[in-house]
Amino acid sequence: MIEGLYQSEYWLSTFIIQRGLGFIYVIAFLVAINQFRPLLGENGLMPVPRFLNRIPFKKSPSIFHWHYSDHFFAIIAWAGFALALLAALGISDAGPLWLSMLVWILLWILYLSIVNVGQLFYGFGWESLLLEAGFYAIFLGPIKYESSLIMIFILRWLVFRVEFGAGLIKMRGDKCWRNLTCLNYHHETQPMPNPLSRFFHLLPQKLHKLETLFNHIVQLGAVWLLFLPQPFATIGALLIILSQLYLIISGNYAWLNWLTLILAFSGISNEYLSYLIPISPPTELFASSLLGILTIIVGIIVAYLSMGPIKNMISPQQRMNASFNPLHLVNTYGAFGSVTRTRYEIVIEGTTDDQINSETIWKAYEFKGKPGNPKRVPMQWAPYHLRLDWQMWFAAMTPIRSNTWLLKFIHKLLKGDQNTLKLLSDNPFKNNSPNYIRARLFKYKFTNHDEYKDTGNWWKRSFERMYLPPQSKEDLQHL
Repeated sequence: MIEGLYQSEYWLSTFIIQRGLGFIYVIAFLVAINQFRPLLGENGLMPVPRFLNRIPFKKSPSIFHWHYSDHFFAIIAWAGFALALLAALGISDAGPLWLSMLVWILLWILYLSIVNVGQLFYGFGWESLLLEAGFYAIFLGPIKYESSLIMIFILRWLVFRVEFGAGLIKMRGDKCWRNLTCLNYHHETQPMPNPLSRFFHLLPQKLHKLETLFNHIVQLGAVWLLFLPQPFATIGALLIILSQLYLIISGNYAWLNWLTLILAFSGISNEYLSYLIPISPPTELFASSLLGILTIIVGIIVAYLSMGPIKNMISPQQRMNASFNPLHLVNTYGAFGSVTRTRYEIVIEGTTDDQINSETIWKAYEFKGKPGNPKRVPMQWAPYHLRLDWQMWFAAMTPIRSNTWLLKFIHKLLKGDQNTLKLLSDNPFKNNSPNYIRARLFKYKFTNHDEYKDTGNWWKRSFERMYLPPQSKEDLQHL
């Protein structure tokens, strides 16, 4: 019976999924190496040691419950990066079965340890998606082994929850999804536009309706094809991949779209995939009875844990991007149940003047991804994730009292903290730290074609209100 669960029909899909997952892990650990310590380290905006003093291991399992220091974190993150490279390049597959499984186990444990102490800055659905997919990768086996049909269908079930959950939350949420007008706004107001977002925003409204309709067809209809025989599963997978490519070229959503695209290959068999990727399976593939037994156990666990997501999907009070257990296994997904109509941005400005008056000259800090200077074209960052920039988008929709981390961020800018400044693209105070910093709220809109020709500006903006009055180091020293 176990032998019947393994065959070579999905060998190429498994190959793509394993290499792709390894690549996404590389990006995730690189983000942690570059950003975790200034955001969450010992002297970060939301220090991990304080979090660990409040939250028990059982609620948020992590290696860091036994010990945390910035130096120890660096060891963990670099170890994860190195292991991810082994997986992405297929080096871990060259050894025995236990070595391949060990690499994927360690990747999952290390990244779980980071996510579970990441607090606000790691509260994104794609963290849980990576952890869930990374856990299943443990049981895919080395590429010289036959593919497990159980794991293939578990991966399809994961893709289904990502897509169908997103489709349901849209239909239950903002009425603009039902009348096909959400994309009149979304390209402009999404958290982090990319270089093509303005182009998509300026498309005619009829095309926006077609965009939205195609999204609904894929998320609410095509995903069901994944559970049908070939060629229907391949058709469903290709439609999902096409929709994810569209999202990739129109926005910056970290590795969400890339990972969903990679996982969707679980629906395509060798017969069809070989036309696109001219790689043939080895002439001899192995099967493992032990791995077969483990995949059956995983299948039973996934079936049991799926009760929570299924109840959530059929509930009128559907939750978005929620984990039902601290291991982030068999989660529920979905985003943008509501779409903002207006884009607000917080512009942080400083001055070296000793006294503030009407003649004070203020200079703005520039972030790497979020809009600031109206002339600057948004960059393509995904699948890389700019965690601070994303939180600035959320902060613009809430008062400063709801974002104490932002006050700490401003305090660090006043002190000229070099680790914090590395999170930004431009520091206008390279020689002397500012004496005062303020934050102003602006309304941003894309320029139309004529406005762009006249001004060269990518954005036009108008002042809304003072978000935070001028602050000095002394004003914020209590933080």
